[in-house]
Amino acid sequence: MTSDDPHPNDDPHPNDDRAASTSDSPADAVLFDLDGTLVEYDRSPTELLEVAFEAAGVEPFFGAEAYLERFGDHLGPGVSIAEGRAACFADLAERRGRDPALGRRVAAAYAAERDQTRVSTLPGAVEALDALGADHALGVVTNGPPEMQTTKLEAAGLADRFETIVFAGHDAPPKPDPEPFDRALDALGIPAGRAVHVGNSLSSDVAGAHAAGLRSVWVPAESDADPDPAPHYSLVSLAELRDAPW
Repeated sequence: MTSDDPHPNDDPHPNDDRAASTSDSPADAVLFDLDGTLVEYDRSPTELLEVAFEAAGVEPFFGAEAYLERFGDHLGPGVSIAEGRAACFADLAERRGRDPALGRRVAAAYAAERDQTRVSTLPGAVEALDALGADHALGVVTNGPPEMQTTKLEAAGLADRFETIVFAGHDAPPKPDPEPFDRALDALGIPAGRAVHVGNSLSSDVAGAHAAGLRSVWVPAESDADPDPAPHYSLVSLAELRDAPW
């Protein structure tokens, strides 16, 4: 997830015994994460924060790295992205000896500037969906509210590419909980052992896939990383999915 909508990092199922198959047996379904995997915002969190601070008339007192690091701490069942962001910015303000109200003012400006239609597909996404869609059931499992994530899919021209979409954190607990993966596979009528999940987050996509018994694909993988948890497959780009062993 390289968007400004990060997700909780704690795995609620550290001892889940549903280990995914490591075989190269054929898969009948491929599930995808959305943000940072298939699409990305045209404006980065860093760019948007600069605009938000200026619009709120507040001198910048934290950066995108601090935001992304702390944001997941303020999400939970029933908490919207906007509410979580406002709480996060207020917390960051307080930690820096500033009035939490200033943080909430910046969060409101950020929300006003964030346009969910200003997204682009990541390189290789369309080609991978074309190749896999011919003989696989395709689905999306994304952490985010339906209105926001559906808008991104429509803006990127991907809305009609998937047979099922699960909005984790709304339809089910957020990833890495296995329930959103279970829901997607139930809708497709395909068991976990015959499915893979593609995502860019080790903590939510890879860990969540393993908890649900799916094979995991980490993309874009970092060449110098020692990933934890270790995915079943590490790809540099989505284009490599066209030659996947399943």
